[in-house]
Amino acid sequence: MTDTAATRTPLSPTPRSTVTRYRDRAATDRAALDEILDEGLICHLGVTLRGAPVVLPTVYGRIGDTLYLHGSTGAGNLRAAPAEPVSVAVTLVDAIVYARAAMHFSMNYRSAVIHGRPVEVIDAGERLRGLRAIVEHSAPGAWDTVRPPDKKESAATIVLALDLTEASVKIRGGDPSDEAADLAGPAWAGLLPVRQTFGDPIPAPDLADGIEVPPHIRARAGGSASCDDCR
Repeated sequence: MTDTAATRTPLSPTPRSTVTRYRDRAATDRAALDEILDEGLICHLGVTLRGAPVVLPTVYGRIGDTLYLHGSTGAGNLRAAPAEPVSVAVTLVDAIVYARAAMHFSMNYRSAVIHGRPVEVIDAGERLRGLRAIVEHSAPGAWDTVRPPDKKESAATIVLALDLTEASVKIRGGDPSDEAADLAGPAWAGLLPVRQTFGDPIPAPDLADGIEVPPHIRARAGGSASCDDCR
C-alpha cells in the first residue's frame, strides 16, 4: 500500500511497545512497520474475554495509520475488543537458522506488535473503505469484480479501527550466532530460507462455464494459471 507523507506518523515507543530484549533488533523506521503489515496475510488479535486472554487469528487491512479488522456481530471477542486495550501481532518468517549448538537455533523474522484500543467504525463510508481494505489486502483486485456487501451483510458485520501509532518492530537477520568453541564442530550451520508462494487457482465446483481466471488472480499466482482446468 502506498502512503503519502501526510498520512504517516513515526513510531512512538511507550513502556509496553519498547523492545527490551535484543534491542539492536528493534526497528525505529515507520516504513518497517508498514512493510510487515502489507506483506503479512494474517494477524493475531489478543483480547481479554471474561477475564481471560484470548488470541485470535484474523485477516486485516491497512489504510495509512489505521488497521482495520472485521467479523460477525455475533462474535463476542470482537464485541469485547473496544472495551479495553488490545494487542495485534504480525510475524513473517524469512529463514530457519541452523546453528552448531541447540541453544543457538533461531529464525530470521520480521515482527510487528501494535497496542491500542480499537474503535468500532460506525460511519457507513469508512466502514465500506475498511472492508474494501481488508478484502484488497489478501485478494488484490478482487473488490471491484464482486458484489459489494448488502444492507443485511453490513448489519451483521462489525468493523474495528486500530490506530498504528503505538507499535514496535523487531527484526532478526543474518547468520547463526555460534560460540567460538563450537565453530569446529561437526554439525551443519546456515540458513534454510522460508518462502510463501501461490499455486494454480482451483475453480469452485459450481463455477459457471466460460468464466476464466481473472488477470488479478493470475498475477497473484505468478502467471502460472494457464492450465485448461483452471478455466
